[in-house]
Amino acid sequence: MERPTGDDTTATIQVLLVEDDERLARLTSRYLQEHGLIVTIARTGPEGLAEAGRHAYDVLLLDLMLPGRDGLEVCRELRTRSDVPIIMVTARGEEIDRVLGLETGADDYLPKPYSSRELLARIRAQVRRARGNAGPSLQPLNVGRLQMDPRSLTAVLNGKTLSLTSYEFNLLRVLAERAGRVLSREQLLDLIKGSADEVFDRSIDVHIFRLRQKLEEDPRNPRMLKTVRGAGYLLARGDEP
Repeated sequence: MERPTGDDTTATIQVLLVEDDERLARLTSRYLQEHGLIVTIARTGPEGLAEAGRHAYDVLLLDLMLPGRDGLEVCRELRTRSDVPIIMVTARGEEIDRVLGLETGADDYLPKPYSSRELLARIRAQVRRARGNAGPSLQPLNVGRLQMDPRSLTAVLNGKTLSLTSYEFNLLRVLAERAGRVLSREQLLDLIKGSADEVFDRSIDVHIFRLRQKLEEDPRNPRMLKTVRGAGYLLARGDEP
């Protein structure tokens, strides 16, 4: 089963909540269901992986500390076979934990205790992005050897389709729309809009690192996605060395 794509923003959002705290899972599920979402609860890491394989959810809410397999392991494995938006939810709020979550493939990170309204807003933002409604332009983009289609959320480099999360796709799209122009972390956060990574702008560095692993022949010496020291990042135009 495929997740809804394109302009369908009215389709019901289906959420997989992987949370071992029974009370928190129950309260979170009740709040989301009251706002029209469908929620399935898994209690352990292995149960969450199994459920994610049985059904195509719109978004996963993934606790970091889980019995069986922790959230980082679950996230890492899911990313080998799915681009479903993942929001990491955890009581551990240190920046290193957030960075680890993003490095393993999470699209967003929300520390406990959290506002239910904020959680709902972040879920909707991730689903909009995944369904192709994150940005104003849906026109195909071509930057040198890179072709991007915002409608289908696909990116092709040298004829090969890249495996990108929705956040990675939209970060790359923002850079591609302004190819050759340096963008600061703050500008990138503002342009991506709706991202909950605003809470710490260094998360952009993590996403850039992940993108380079997928774009560059030698990520340590990037030729496409460049760092301009003290200023930000730019995606090189096709005519640049």
